[in-house]
Amino acid sequence: MQDDGDIISRPHDRRSFLKAGLAATGSATVGTALLARATAASAQTGGLTPGDAAMLQFLAAGEAIEADFYSQYNELGGIQDDEVPGRTGNPVYTRHLARIDPNFSQYIHDTADDEISHRNFLNAYLVANGAAAVDMEPFRTLPGSAATGSTGSLRLTNLMQLTVDTSWWTRYRSSTNNPDVNPTTFEQAVPDLHNGQFTAIPRTDDDLQPSQHIQAIANTAAFQIPTVEQGGGSLRLAMAQRATSVEVLRLLISMGPIELMHFQTWSKAAGSAPPLTDPTSGLNFPHLNSGVDPNNGATGGAVKEMFQTNLIMPEPCPFIDTSLPVCSVVRPTTATATGALNFLTAMGLFIGQSPAFFTFMTNLATAADAAQRGAV
Repeated sequence: MQDDGDIISRPHDRRSFLKAGLAATGSATVGTALLARATAASAQTGGLTPGDAAMLQFLAAGEAIEADFYSQYNELGGIQDDEVPGRTGNPVYTRHLARIDPNFSQYIHDTADDEISHRNFLNAYLVANGAAAVDMEPFRTLPGSAATGSTGSLRLTNLMQLTVDTSWWTRYRSSTNNPDVNPTTFEQAVPDLHNGQFTAIPRTDDDLQPSQHIQAIANTAAFQIPTVEQGGGSLRLAMAQRATSVEVLRLLISMGPIELMHFQTWSKAAGSAPPLTDPTSGLNFPHLNSGVDPNNGATGGAVKEMFQTNLIMPEPCPFIDTSLPVCSVVRPTTATATGALNFLTAMGLFIGQSPAFFTFMTNLATAADAAQRGAV
């Protein structure tokens, strides 16, 4: 590792690096068959352009980050099996997640499985194409939950001091504004989550009571997850527009919709989070079907539609140019890696991380954003 936080190894020996790199990134489950396929693929490709490689390296780091926080959720509130890292679960937390959606634990498990597969595939693909895999393990330094069910492992991410921007809720319900065409400030679905620091997992068993407190923690998880997933889908579609290789384009447009499937699933779940005020922190989850704007108290039909929880299909909005008819689309699709990194940082997901971590991630983001279609 270089002093500047560069933890992208040089691919001198692709096969030996793949073995070492995937093991280092927690991918011990990647078997010899995948190693063989990756090695065979490396003999069949002419390699990646620097821009394509940089975009995939940033995404590989991002998938490691997602795999990390989903593993934390799964340990405490997911399905405990051999497919996804776990332990015994936390029955109290799991029960309160189920009050939001009876399938919450299954969704955690399956999303974690998807993100782990993305991390493993991207690193293998990079090495198979003569580029370098991304090793995030040196940054696994953060303490996690000490509640029942946690493995006590060190983490890449911090789920216990989150500031969650829930403006995606109104962005996808707006018929008049698109951040790519005529940006505006979109209102928050849960204003309090954007104005403090809150935990999405029980920090210790002391957080398991009173009931309204642990429910508020579960509700925070229900909104934090789609907040990440909506950005992941947008970023991959934005990167696809700058990919040079048709195969890299195929990769991006194949993974991007999976992130958006996650977003759709989790946005629906978030709408079922019960209204309440946490007696411990004062965090309020408003009644989104009340017809009252939780930001300013306004009422009326337009307000009702903007916050109504079952209106989860993206509203048609301006696209490309305001002179054209409105169209239901993903928005934004001009996202940047730097913007994504700043968004997750503002969320508090990296509170406690080292300067070297931020240098490393900033370097990856800058390189990814410099990618241009057709550049060699």
